[in-house]
Amino acid sequence: MPYLQPDPDPEPTNQPTNAFDQLVQDLSAALGPSSGLDSDDVDPLNIQRLMDQYTSNPEEWQPFALSDLSKSYTRNLIDEGNGKSNLLILVWSPGKGSAIHDHANAHCVMKVFLYPFLLVSPSLSWPREGWWGCVGLIKAHQVLKGSLQETLYSWPDKSKLEHGQISPPQIRRETTYGENQVTYMSDKLGLHKISNPDPNNVAVSLHLYTPPNAATYGFSVFDERTGRALHIKQSNFYSIRGKRCSALRK
Repeated sequence: MPYLQPDPDPEPTNQPTNAFDQLVQDLSAALGPSSGLDSDDVDPLNIQRLMDQYTSNPEEWQPFALSDLSKSYTRNLIDEGNGKSNLLILVWSPGKGSAIHDHANAHCVMKVFLYPFLLVSPSLSWPREGWWGCVGLIKAHQVLKGSLQETLYSWPDKSKLEHGQISPPQIRRETTYGENQVTYMSDKLGLHKISNPDPNNVAVSLHLYTPPNAATYGFSVFDERTGRALHIKQSNFYSIRGKRCSALRK
């Protein structure tokens, strides 16, 4: 009887296991080997389209969305793409937000997620750090409940600041983004801050930065009253691919 060779084990593949994994791969492929959204072969509208087409499923991205209610928000790295971009999930604590900030000459595309029925109270018991008991996530571009607010500012007057005068950033526009809406931001558009106006619910957003200058070189925050900038040397991650960064552990 001839000896039958066993079938070889299948080689591991990078096939996506769900729609969120597919989105991560599609974004990386869209950026390709280029230097980011300034490159001629990359269409920023395509990046926005890919994020817009993703129908959110919390079971797919929840393992990456670690939270900390003692902070205004957490920055959770999902993917570094072609080495010249960062894809992050930001988890915004109820009623909290960012300072006025720039984007370190990077492009940012943001998609808003939200847990609409999560009520935060001192008696709430978390299943584990970074996970929430919750109900539902809303289909893209259907605003049913919950939001993130963006306040867009003009840049301070550099000449005034250089002469010791104050130059408070002036509000140009305030926009409320509903669940799964997509928006774009860069330093050419000005400065901005993001806030979660809901005092009870945790908001979640997906961000693509290219190039990843804030993580590499830092970024600047701006005093709302004077316009003076403070350079933050490094923008730290709270977690990387679902694993809490040890340097940030208490």
